[in-house]
Amino acid sequence: MPADLAPGRDQTGLQAPGIQAPWAMRDTVAFAGIGTTRYGNFPETDSYGLGCEALNAALDDAGLKPGDIDGLIVNRMPSYERFAEIMGINPQYCLLTEAPGRFSGVSLALAAQAIATGAAKTIALVYGNNGRSVRMMYGGGDSQWSPWGMTSPGAIHAMMWQRHMHQYGTTHADLGWVAEAFRHHACLNPDAVMHGRPITRQDHAAARPICEPLKLLDYCLINDGAVAWILTSAERARDMKRPPVLLSGYARQDAFHYGSAPADDFWQPTLGACQSVYDRAGIGREDIQGLGIYDNFSPTVLFSLEGLGFCKPGEGGDFVRDGALQLGTGRWPTNTSGGHLSDSYMQGWGIIAECVRQLRDDCGDRQIPNAQAMQYICATNIAQSLILRRDA
Repeated sequence: MPADLAPGRDQTGLQAPGIQAPWAMRDTVAFAGIGTTRYGNFPETDSYGLGCEALNAALDDAGLKPGDIDGLIVNRMPSYERFAEIMGINPQYCLLTEAPGRFSGVSLALAAQAIATGAAKTIALVYGNNGRSVRMMYGGGDSQWSPWGMTSPGAIHAMMWQRHMHQYGTTHADLGWVAEAFRHHACLNPDAVMHGRPITRQDHAAARPICEPLKLLDYCLINDGAVAWILTSAERARDMKRPPVLLSGYARQDAFHYGSAPADDFWQPTLGACQSVYDRAGIGREDIQGLGIYDNFSPTVLFSLEGLGFCKPGEGGDFVRDGALQLGTGRWPTNTSGGHLSDSYMQGWGIIAECVRQLRDDCGDRQIPNAQAMQYICATNIAQSLILRRDA
């Protein structure tokens, strides 16, 4: 074994099978506050203005002032310096992370590591996106994959779903259960973009085709908005305004072997490695009450469930049938805000905020009864999962 590998860890750096050593960071870092804006089309402001609105809401939620923040991570804003100036924050730790949605979970892990190592005590993480009002194109002619005719993320996911259907016999109709469940949740969420606009699986099947076999209701929503989280140590969070939500476990695995051409199955090996999150959190899959899954497109939900072991590869279609993901009818209520498909595409940031709200019993009509632990899953080439837990 290479000398630089820690005992009990394999070549990926993840905990090796059969090793049950406690994760050093288990339950040491907590969410102390969260804030979100409205989602929609707001040309009168920009990503900085939206980010300030979200962070002010998070500060109020935690009972803190800007001067209490000594760490800052921003995402989808041009400059952390400009944002810190506007908010009156002079941190000792600051960072701007990359724009793709996978960096919501990456940003969270970086903040947790900074707190654990003493680089900062209280970190604000702020995502601000005005992509709708400036007509940002997610994809387009300058895509790195355009030589293959796939000029948008939707084309890549359509290809992956085509392979899944061919290999396992799943169908486009299986995705209707996902879209219907998440829209049902949005109709319970007064802040969701699609609140009051229910759909059926028949609506899903009849929707306008976008990129075969995916249709309109398989795609996420593009809106302006912002999300802010405030993280600190669990000990400090217990003295703040709201009940803390603990980061119990986190796992990540990257895969870039397809850098020159898109792969159509990258979710399987990378997500499989992230099952170490259960050992790190010290709880099992059956201890989870609800899920937050990065649903940029509806097939990603099935990829996530299969990759994290909720069902075997190829069985995702069977797993989601009969409302398994829907609050009130299924064992695994998922994306209870409506998710990217029906709440708004805040690139994972809003989904993680919803997990925190569930664990604080803040969700009203969409509340999961007795939610003690929530799991977030992101099926990308930086695959990741995290488990959040109510503080005992």
